[in-house]
Amino acid sequence: MTSCLDLTSRLIAQASLTPDDAGCQQLLAERLAAAGFAIHHLRFAETDNLWAVHGASGPTLALVGHTDVVPPGPLEAWHSPPFEPAVRDGRLYGRGAADMKSGVAALALAAERFVSKHPTHPGRLAYVMTSDEEGPAKHGIVKVMEWLAERGERIDYALIGEPSSSARFGDRVRHGRRGSLHGYLKILGVQGHVAYPEKALNPIHRFAPAMQELVGYEFDRGNAHFPPTSFVIYEIAAGAGANNVIPGELLVKCNWRFGTASSAESIQQQVRGVLDRHALRYEFSTRVASAPFLTGAGLLLDAVEQAVFERTGERPLRDTGGGTSDGRYIAPTGAQVVELGPVNESIHKVNEWVDVADLEPMVEIYEAIIARMLLP
Repeated sequence: MTSCLDLTSRLIAQASLTPDDAGCQQLLAERLAAAGFAIHHLRFAETDNLWAVHGASGPTLALVGHTDVVPPGPLEAWHSPPFEPAVRDGRLYGRGAADMKSGVAALALAAERFVSKHPTHPGRLAYVMTSDEEGPAKHGIVKVMEWLAERGERIDYALIGEPSSSARFGDRVRHGRRGSLHGYLKILGVQGHVAYPEKALNPIHRFAPAMQELVGYEFDRGNAHFPPTSFVIYEIAAGAGANNVIPGELLVKCNWRFGTASSAESIQQQVRGVLDRHALRYEFSTRVASAPFLTGAGLLLDAVEQAVFERTGERPLRDTGGGTSDGRYIAPTGAQVVELGPVNESIHKVNEWVDVADLEPMVEIYEAIIARMLLP
């Protein structure tokens, strides 16, 4: 029987930089096909997707993940090559170890083991992989959901193996995610000579007080399920290409992560209020990257929490933090979505790792969740 350590290591060895799957899905598909799953390889643009399904009818539980990873960063900072899996001091190192090839491997093995024990199980068990989650996410789960809709199929429950745990495996489950709103702001000034600032209007100086107010602004106080909205400026650009010219405009790119206590519209209104109070001339637009979603108490969340409790003796904390995941494209269809995966301390960092001791328990817990969801 293949161990989760072995399969995770094989996946890490594939340098699947988004959106290149680098053969990961073919490896997984061959295993699932041998277990009796019907296999569909779905390629949209440069993105590979896998839909593997077992069972003929009934509610569909989908095991969801992505095979792509972020770039490794400076190679000299790694203690061992990022795409050569290495075990040291009880940890498996490599790019994607935590985000999320260990989860991908554990979900696949749990699916294999479950159908080998219950080949005629009720309902349908699906295994869904994409290869652009770490990138623009335009041709991955979005296109898979469209493909399913065209076929008259749907996902009723989605268990995502994203790294959700904080200090130890299973201490947190994500049953929702904040929305993401991008902002694009242009502060308009008047270009001039730096020796004659009174004859120009410096957009950098003019924006500084408003920026300070926005950075400390309370957009909301959050609610029982989501923390307060956060605001981050991630890029500022100005300048005319010469050190004696006051620029005529300042460009600002920013992001809000928000829960259900706010909306894109309410955030926009508050930002405009701040800018207007400071009498700025500006152009402001936003783009909603994702809306917040929340899965309340129900069959899936109960199954996840009970399976974790039975294996660890502790109840996981319900959480809606972190970034975004492919769950944001599944939840709007009405599906229940819950994320459970390894410790996320090292994700997107050099020397990314996962605890070897967590790998087999992860498979066991995933299999227990499947059984709770599909067996009477």
